[in-house]
Amino acid sequence: MPFGAEFQPGGSVRFSLWAPNQERIEVELSDAETRLPMQREADGWHRLTTDRAARGSRYRFIMPDGFAVPDPASRYQPADVHGPSEVVDPQDYAWQDSDWHGRPWNAAVVYELHVGSFTETGTFLGAIERLDHLVELGVTVLELMPVADFPGRRNWGYDGVLPYAPDSSYGRPEHLKALIDAAHARGLMVILDVVYNHFGPEGNYLSLYAPQFFNERHHTPWGAAINFDADDNHSVREFFIHNALYWLEEFHLDGLRLDAVHAIVDESPVHILEELAQRVRSAALPRSAHLILENEHNHARWLQRGARGEDTLYDAQWNDDLHHVLHVAASGESEGYYADYIGRTDRLGRSLAQGFAFQGELMPYRGAPRGEPCVHLPPSAFVAFIQNHDQVGNRALGERLTAIADPAALRAVTALYLLLPQIPMLFMGEEWHSARPFQFFCDFGPDLAPAVRDGRRQEFAHFAAFSDAGKRELIPDPQAEQTFDDSKLDWERLADPSHATTLRWYRDLLAVRRRHIVPLLPALARAGEFSIVDDGAVIVRWRAAGGAELTLMANLSARPARGFPAEHGCLLWQEGRADADGTFSPWSLRWTLSA
Repeated sequence: MPFGAEFQPGGSVRFSLWAPNQERIEVELSDAETRLPMQREADGWHRLTTDRAARGSRYRFIMPDGFAVPDPASRYQPADVHGPSEVVDPQDYAWQDSDWHGRPWNAAVVYELHVGSFTETGTFLGAIERLDHLVELGVTVLELMPVADFPGRRNWGYDGVLPYAPDSSYGRPEHLKALIDAAHARGLMVILDVVYNHFGPEGNYLSLYAPQFFNERHHTPWGAAINFDADDNHSVREFFIHNALYWLEEFHLDGLRLDAVHAIVDESPVHILEELAQRVRSAALPRSAHLILENEHNHARWLQRGARGEDTLYDAQWNDDLHHVLHVAASGESEGYYADYIGRTDRLGRSLAQGFAFQGELMPYRGAPRGEPCVHLPPSAFVAFIQNHDQVGNRALGERLTAIADPAALRAVTALYLLLPQIPMLFMGEEWHSARPFQFFCDFGPDLAPAVRDGRRQEFAHFAAFSDAGKRELIPDPQAEQTFDDSKLDWERLADPSHATTLRWYRDLLAVRRRHIVPLLPALARAGEFSIVDDGAVIVRWRAAGGAELTLMANLSARPARGFPAEHGCLLWQEGRADADGTFSPWSLRWTLSA
């Protein structure tokens, strides 16, 4: 890794910092109470190799005016983002997963979790205690929300400023490795959310010595865009590409999920997303590396398959369109972007069968066309879900779907997405219908705290339920520790018979998926076909290369739907009632498979 502190043969440590706007940089070794000058090179790099540092040494880079900053490629920050960095020897951890080579993407059942609120301890080691629960559930992939070092003791992770350092509130780097090692021992893959579209608002010192990291020509919701296409962009691109390789190599991760790539602006001949994927694909990794996108633009180009159906760039994308059609069906909500999906059975059928509901058409809420044609892509190019951190946590009160949907409707959309040929993703606690919300929380310093609290409440002023200022005061303060505590999972609820029954139901659904859907996915090379039976009622068919046909008949409405054909094939799962005359009761569906 060209950035940060690296051990050298013989035991010395090489320090490297790209600081093109500074003529002189020193390394301050806290344990030695000494400062050592770095050598400035012509390309803006400052380097020093010294035997006065060792594993565990704490260090900072000193600017000419005496201001001290952490290493932007720090492997560990024991005293948070403003403190010194620690020299970490990545060879210190003794891995036990030498026989682990990953699993195919088609076998993925993803479970998204936030390390801090997943268990009471909120640590990497604490999460190990719940891995057996996930295996028994039928999960095959842990997806960790970002762990890159953020300011304070609690955060969703998308405000990280030191992307190479696992946050110290969760534990040390070797503790994260232990979690991944333990997951691999149980047959679980682990993928990590990474944020390459912005840095958080507190603790980012790059502009002091490398303002070239940002491009003022492009602006994002977080300010000037990261510089992937202006002068001096090479070191910036390398910083993030090596970050991806760092997580995959040093931490033995099985993949990465790139957050909000629609906010990455790159007008260079080779887009950073393409270069990053190519570098990962060409790396000599001993296991498969799955790359997932979040992309509001629905660009099918990043999901292209090769001549043999192999992934060429990215394996899959989170399918927000599918979430939206299922959410409005189950909840009836129609504010904001949900208005573009309510009552649109065509968009329901399209997102189930093809992936994207918008494939280049005008999206009224955005006032612009959205998406690209995707019928040539296999269903496994899309990740299906009815809840995730965004769709729950970005609600004013952080309510889960269980709090706002009719129970029968919730069962129907759950049985639909868990057996869909798209890759299912559960949000932590969903499998027992956790009663805890997942709220927006953070722990910024006093300069930012009032703006974050007031901005969060003002964000919902245009929603009818919070148009009154008094009602907005009920929105939890993101800075309050209680908001974080209220978001921790209620594992004790599993002792309740009703929650235990829900968990068994989830396990049964995922067992059906494992037996019947997963073996079929390699033969599903293209999208399915759908037809509309009635408002909220559709039939979707997927035809496999070997002749098998998977069929979904679903009535996702609160009234009976007529006109479904007679059952054919082997019944895999049914919710609700389906009469012989082709009438499906409200919130009913049937999955069948024919040879």
